[in-house]
Amino acid sequence: MIAQEALSAALADYLPRQRWFAGSADHAADVTVTSVASLCTTGWPALLQVLVRSRLGGCGGDAATYQVVLGLRPVDSAMVFLEGKPEAVIAELDTDLGHALAYDAPVDPELAVALLHHVAPGEHVERARYLGADQSNTSVVFDERLIMKLFRRLAAGPNPDAEVTRALVAVGFTSVAEPVAEWQGDKGDYAVVNQFLVGGTDGFLLALTSLRDLYGARCRPADAGGDFAFDARRLGTMTAEMHLALARAFGAGPGDAIGWADDMERQLGRVQLGPELEEGARRVYQRLRELDDPGPAIRVHGDYHLGQVMRTDAGWYVLDFEGEPDRPLEERRRPSSPLRDVAGLVRSFHYAPQVALQEWGPDPDEELLELAHAWEQRNGDAFLTGYLSAEGIGAVLPGVEADRRLVQAAFELDKAVYEVGYEQSHRPEWVGIPLAAIHRILEAIR
Repeated sequence: MIAQEALSAALADYLPRQRWFAGSADHAADVTVTSVASLCTTGWPALLQVLVRSRLGGCGGDAATYQVVLGLRPVDSAMVFLEGKPEAVIAELDTDLGHALAYDAPVDPELAVALLHHVAPGEHVERARYLGADQSNTSVVFDERLIMKLFRRLAAGPNPDAEVTRALVAVGFTSVAEPVAEWQGDKGDYAVVNQFLVGGTDGFLLALTSLRDLYGARCRPADAGGDFAFDARRLGTMTAEMHLALARAFGAGPGDAIGWADDMERQLGRVQLGPELEEGARRVYQRLRELDDPGPAIRVHGDYHLGQVMRTDAGWYVLDFEGEPDRPLEERRRPSSPLRDVAGLVRSFHYAPQVALQEWGPDPDEELLELAHAWEQRNGDAFLTGYLSAEGIGAVLPGVEADRRLVQAAFELDKAVYEVGYEQSHRPEWVGIPLAAIHRILEAIR
């Protein structure tokens, strides 16, 4: 339908402009189209699945496989759905049907519905709502009833999000969106369809609402109308239940403190912190290596923060088990301490008040700074109370409290180091948030 040479050239320019692509946005990608498949009947509009191999960091880097689902319409068609979405346009291309505009199909409501029917042929839907959030995959909501996640960078084997969700449902964990359908092929998982959590609210947005209320009222966090502590404690309990379910689903083995510290050292090497902070972090990681009992290792969420949980009237739900996108897949799928996820939530309780302060203005006064710290302390403590009081959670944690605190602190430090690298690449105006946390964690441990 399309000459592969022309398609490869178009995608070499298109891919670096996408949030989910791991290469540099400064130059064209090294792209090879490996397959093109038609997903619907012939004629306009056309829907194609294109798989490409691209080398990271130029010709000498490791290769990754990406999935692009193309929409094709005549160039003179009225395509209102592309308004305000220049990043979705790929190129004008000659095809067997004629001269066409190629674009990212999920933004096209008609083709999104066609894709859903391909993935879940037993489901009847009429309306599609593209979620344009900044994320490593692409999601579309249908009839406010179903949500499809289209995986972009394909894993070598099962996608962790699909794999873990399947396993949790199988052992009776109910705080995940119920799976409806999966799209799989030779390259693994292409997409999943789940029940849409109607009325659900992102945990980070809830935290920001609580903080805006607090900063406006300038009172104790416990006295603010939007006090978050009750929800934080419930979130802690649900998190413990998730970890116990993960242990049932995938098993538990002895913790590998040396391996965890080695992963942390590798992450440290991916970020420019400066010699003083790097040396301080290495000292903490060495203390982790020397622990006699770091606790068990289980499959974990791997990128756990307030933006990965959603509250509905029925309680908290967990989203997106793919792990941190900037870490290697092998590392993301490796069993780890459940305290890694705990550390991620604790870090999130630091991030939220700092982001809310930036919304308030460039120079928050001393009272607001104190309120930010008080909110973080109150809700972090509530979360840990809910987590540690959950029945049976001790079975997946270090047996000695001092060891538990050190393991958690090491993972908090590792998370903050990761955040520095992420913010340097994507949101440099926020990099001061994790840098301040690194200083604080090192000082507390010292």
